[in-house]
Amino acid sequence: MTDVSQAFAEIKRGAEEILLEDELLEKLKQGKPLKIKAGFDPTAPDLHLGHTVLINKLRQFQQLGHEVIFLIGDFTGMIGDPTGKNVTRKPLTKEDVLANAETYKEQVFKILDPSKTRVEFNSSWMEALGAAGMLKLASRQTVARMMERDDFKKRYAGGHAIAIHEFMYPLVQGWDSVALASDVELGGTDQKFNLLMGRELQKSEGQRPQTVLMMPLLEGLDGVQKMSKSLGNYIGITDTPSDMFGKIMSISDDLMWRYYQLLSFKALDVIDGYKQQVADGANPRDIKIALAKELIERFHDEAAAEAAHQEFINRFQKGAIPDDMPEFEIPTEEGELAIANLLKEANLVASTSEAMRMIKQGAAKMNGEKVADSKIKIASGTTAVFQVGKRKFARVTVK
Repeated sequence: MTDVSQAFAEIKRGAEEILLEDELLEKLKQGKPLKIKAGFDPTAPDLHLGHTVLINKLRQFQQLGHEVIFLIGDFTGMIGDPTGKNVTRKPLTKEDVLANAETYKEQVFKILDPSKTRVEFNSSWMEALGAAGMLKLASRQTVARMMERDDFKKRYAGGHAIAIHEFMYPLVQGWDSVALASDVELGGTDQKFNLLMGRELQKSEGQRPQTVLMMPLLEGLDGVQKMSKSLGNYIGITDTPSDMFGKIMSISDDLMWRYYQLLSFKALDVIDGYKQQVADGANPRDIKIALAKELIERFHDEAAAEAAHQEFINRFQKGAIPDDMPEFEIPTEEGELAIANLLKEANLVASTSEAMRMIKQGAAKMNGEKVADSKIKIASGTTAVFQVGKRKFARVTVK
């Protein structure tokens, strides 16, 4: 293991909060490999870059010589994590959870060393606990304590239902820490209540309580809300190299540094060097390209990163129209179709109002030429390439 002070500095990189820092430092000074746990409920088949913030931190611990436990919450996934939800989540079936779990394992090993990663499923001890054990676990906390959770409190005040089984989620997550005797648990800042529950249950079972390390929630492409598939502001780690490159290049220059901090494996002094280059007049675009290529190499390979870079140059810096794009045939009974409706039907915008706004901003094109009038209509029999923004293209035939 490296020098403790250096290891501690690397562990703190990007972390929002560590409870308690003194405890973690003391554990590191003992010079023994620690059990580092992070749990992921397989509620969807694919991961996005927001999920990898925790996985990257697991990788850091792994490289420092600690035992990494990638916990797949196949049991908790069937409960449905209530964190941040204003309605009760629909529990997944066992089949859905197991299918998603398999894809999770494939994806995380693009970051973690599989030979040094311990994969666990929490159903292995939760199902063994049985009904009596679950009732005993439920007796560990009161309804009043559960209502201290901010999301439960807001839902209750707003008259939204809270199902009884949702109260079990923090307890089950906490019991995972007991079952694994974890020394450190990683989680997002929105998981604080659940993470601290692990400490409480470990204390009551006579174990040394785990240290809690919370990572921030990564902002999505909009730079405002957290990365989420439901919000459409995500970069999936199974995205094509071209899509991944384009999405990364679309983020703001300020958000780029946040992504470097939480997603890049480059040393902090290298990132500081990039910041100095920009301060000295370098184009932030070039620094962003380096980030895009690093991430594509991680989830694909170097050749794919180079090809995506070249395609980006051809498409955007030289104004080229891509060969491959979605194709649509849109019928019209009036012999013509309003441009705003066409853009919406071709999935280039979410609504006609967005189409009008994009046209007004000069962000909509037809065959490479800007659409100047939001009221124009496209005649039946027309086939053309339509573009909105830098990355959205569609070949449309009006019939």
